[in-house]
Amino acid sequence: MTTSQTAKKPDAAPRAGKQPKLSNFLCFAIYSANLAFGRAYKPILDELGLTYTQYIALVALSEKDDQTVGELGEKLFLESNTLTPILKKLEQIGLISRRRDPADERQVRVSLTPAGRSLVDADPGASLTDATGLGDDFDEVQQSVARLRDNLLRATQGEPGKP
Repeated sequence: MTTSQTAKKPDAAPRAGKQPKLSNFLCFAIYSANLAFGRAYKPILDELGLTYTQYIALVALSEKDDQTVGELGEKLFLESNTLTPILKKLEQIGLISRRRDPADERQVRVSLTPAGRSLVDADPGASLTDATGLGDDFDEVQQSVARLRDNLLRATQGEPGKP
């Protein structure tokens, strides 16, 4: 056994006679941080009439416009049957456009409208970076959490973003 296998940290089975403490679980820290982010984003996004998932779809499109629904779903870790209603709503409110790919009619391509681009460019969640209190550690923490996610996905189902 390697040192990392013998020196188990909280998200492992408790040792005989020792009950796990919720506060020691990394998965709970991340889960509860996600809930806290949701609470922090809610008033900002409510004012815009968006859900968090709608907002991150817009941000992903701002990074690369004219993506297929499948490409966007991979980036967001969402299946197309979950993503499609989100995209329909964003189209109804004028923030994105959807069109069949002329080269492959089975594919739907998604792009930001000028209104969608303006919304993302306004960066409505910018104030939350300071609210994290991470200061100069922000980028390192974000990269560590992304690496953790990717490692867990690789260990459980293959490459990140691949179902």
